[in-house]
Amino acid sequence: MEHCDRPQRAMIGTYPNHWLYSSSPPKFDLTRPSPPDYPLPSLKESISLSTTTKPITISPSKSALVIIDMQNFFLSTYLGRPADSAGNKAAKPLLDTVIPAARKAGIQIIWLNWGLTDEELERVPPSTRRAFGFEATLERRGNAKSLPVIDAHGVNQAAAEHFEQDKNGMLEEAELTENGKPKRIYQGLGSEIGPVVVENGRNVDAGRLLMRNTWNAALPPALNHAFMEGQKRQSVPDVWIHKNRMSGLWGATTACTEFLNKKSLTTLIFAGVNTDQCVGGSLQDAFTKGYDCILLRDGCGTTSPEYAKECVEFNCARTWGFVTDGKKLEAGVENMLKAKND
Repeated sequence: MEHCDRPQRAMIGTYPNHWLYSSSPPKFDLTRPSPPDYPLPSLKESISLSTTTKPITISPSKSALVIIDMQNFFLSTYLGRPADSAGNKAAKPLLDTVIPAARKAGIQIIWLNWGLTDEELERVPPSTRRAFGFEATLERRGNAKSLPVIDAHGVNQAAAEHFEQDKNGMLEEAELTENGKPKRIYQGLGSEIGPVVVENGRNVDAGRLLMRNTWNAALPPALNHAFMEGQKRQSVPDVWIHKNRMSGLWGATTACTEFLNKKSLTTLIFAGVNTDQCVGGSLQDAFTKGYDCILLRDGCGTTSPEYAKECVEFNCARTWGFVTDGKKLEAGVENMLKAKND
């Protein structure tokens, strides 16, 4: 029997939405080459990327870096977020490594963020609202009055840990203040956050919670600078896309999926916060819709326990797609650029 040394390749899926798997060396080709020859990707036009499982090859022109919810509400120290929080730690590799590498390669950068309109707010279901706080009417008092309910599993978790609740799960009015000043207890999507003291003692109106064009829904300064610079690019400028659920790709269609389809983007590299919530939810919806999913483990962060992050990474590596990090993406881009210059 004649021995064949040529790499054996198997097609996964059906053209035009397909991968090729090479057995020697083991690698997934996500570039979707065309029939009938299904040519190997050019080293000058593709990125070879190491992952926690098998190596993959992606096409920069068909790829997008999707940065999710890196907004003031989730990251700003002026709202009490720790400077060394997982989300703020994730910002550093994004700014130092990932975003510059993506731009060098011509990868589309999408800033996918909460940004509600009043019309959208009306349609947000209670299951989503619960995570951001809500109000309850205390009917046992002479004059009905709305006070925040403190739900230990939402954005008011810290408040729940520090304040004692009455038997109905609602705070007494006196418990809503500290040293005579109102506590920052969030009362739900679209509710007023109030004034915030930022750098140089300047007061800003934080705006309504995660509504469009508010300070709390904006990016922190360093990330905003990166976005503004990206918007100015003549070739593949950054885009900002609003979302109105934890996932930015839920349902039949969203602004994000419409953009991806318009630009023929099939490979999505996910980063942002929180790994196991908005990032993970968007990634799973993308997986279900047939996009290639890559999770940047150092470009994501979460306030959840470590096991929640590990669960997402485990399932992403073995079912939903692949897991890598910013340095590996940078190395893959540099190798492609070197091949172009040789």
